[in-house]
Amino acid sequence: MRAGNDGREAIKGSRPARRWGRPRSPQDLLILAAGIAVAVAVIAPIVAHWLTNPPDQRLVDLEVYLDGGNAVRRGAPLYDVLTQPPQLLPFTYPPFAAILAVPFTWMSWQGDQWAWTVLMYAALAIIVCYAFRDLIARAGRWAPVAAGALVGAAGWMWPSFDQMRFGQVGFFLMALCLADCAARTARWPRGMLVGLAIAIKLVPGVFLIYFLITGRRDALKNAVLTAAAATLGTFALLPADSKDYWFGALLEGGDRTGSITATTNQAVNGMVSRLIPEGPVRSLLWLVLALAVAYIGFRYARRASMVADRLAGPGPFGPFNGTDLLPPADRAAGPAAYSALLAAIAITGLLSVLLSPVGWMHHLVWMIAVLGALAGDGRDTRRCLIAAALWVYFLFPLPWWGAAMSGRNHLLITRFFGRIIQDAFGLAAVILIIVLGRWLVDRLVSGPDRPDPSPSEPRVGTLAP
Repeated sequence: MRAGNDGREAIKGSRPARRWGRPRSPQDLLILAAGIAVAVAVIAPIVAHWLTNPPDQRLVDLEVYLDGGNAVRRGAPLYDVLTQPPQLLPFTYPPFAAILAVPFTWMSWQGDQWAWTVLMYAALAIIVCYAFRDLIARAGRWAPVAAGALVGAAGWMWPSFDQMRFGQVGFFLMALCLADCAARTARWPRGMLVGLAIAIKLVPGVFLIYFLITGRRDALKNAVLTAAAATLGTFALLPADSKDYWFGALLEGGDRTGSITATTNQAVNGMVSRLIPEGPVRSLLWLVLALAVAYIGFRYARRASMVADRLAGPGPFGPFNGTDLLPPADRAAGPAAYSALLAAIAITGLLSVLLSPVGWMHHLVWMIAVLGALAGDGRDTRRCLIAAALWVYFLFPLPWWGAAMSGRNHLLITRFFGRIIQDAFGLAAVILIIVLGRWLVDRLVSGPDRPDPSPSEPRVGTLAP
């Protein structure tokens, strides 16, 4: 197998992969345009729905970021700022995130909405290209159309739907972490993007544990150094705001982020809080369950990563330490190795939601990576069916349905099942950690029961990240 000068893997088969620098033919450009058109057509109803919302209900989290950026520009106390009524939302992120929001303050509100929307779905496209790399590659030169369809399908999942509703940063953070952990060859110090994500929001910090337990020490070092550099640099620029955050706003927790018992909080803390009144018992139960989920989750993430390294083989650069090039004898293991790696990353992403004090529904965009790990290259029918069922499951706001069933005007049995359905997304995340770490990894090692007889190699790959 050959690799180009940029270190990327050549598509296995008689014809090499298209190099990034190689000019595209007019037909390729038309196919690329068609892929973009497919994605835009499928996403357009979501954008039209939320951008025509009443002004005080439109991209409310984007307004938080903009107010933070404006506070930095005029030198106002960042953590005293509230958005306009009726939301009255405070800035809850590290001050580094407010600095990144400053360029958006130079545009009109309408311009900000459109710019943010375009950037959000560009980040979703990056996520999809990594999550469904091998499935997209099977489409050959039609890969852009396949990717466009998958972007549209991912956009309609409820966590993604909510990302657009609030104008959240979840797509950006996930794209940074996924690219850092799954890219064939990083053109940046591996771990730097995770460090940047941590500087924007602390939740991606779980990837530091992932780097540690999987032996990726260089990535761990780079992530820590990047996060520290961004944080210390912000201290130099905004010393008062940095002090207010790290020694004040951060410690306020749910008082600033919103009600822990809210239905949209699908973290372990949220599920426990809806069952037990506030007090020592609730805190202790949350701690015990969170530690149990963390232990199981990180154990399975490490297992999936080790299996990925073993399936990838030694390779000229080491397994997944910069590339996933496979020696000729292990070529068939390529998609399996990548699915195992993706499973490890997806488990870690799910843990970032479950272990946080507040893990809103829109944080569960990590389900896209779960779908990609399950679907693989699309040759295992059982895995594809499970992925399809999971996609359907996340098309609907099940927790909100459960909340509606939990009212006192319903029968006791209805309220009982309503409480369970109210936690539908969080419980699914816990179950999927086990499915990925146990069932999927075992299946990748042993192989599917009935291999798909479809051709194993795409002729031309055009959109692999």
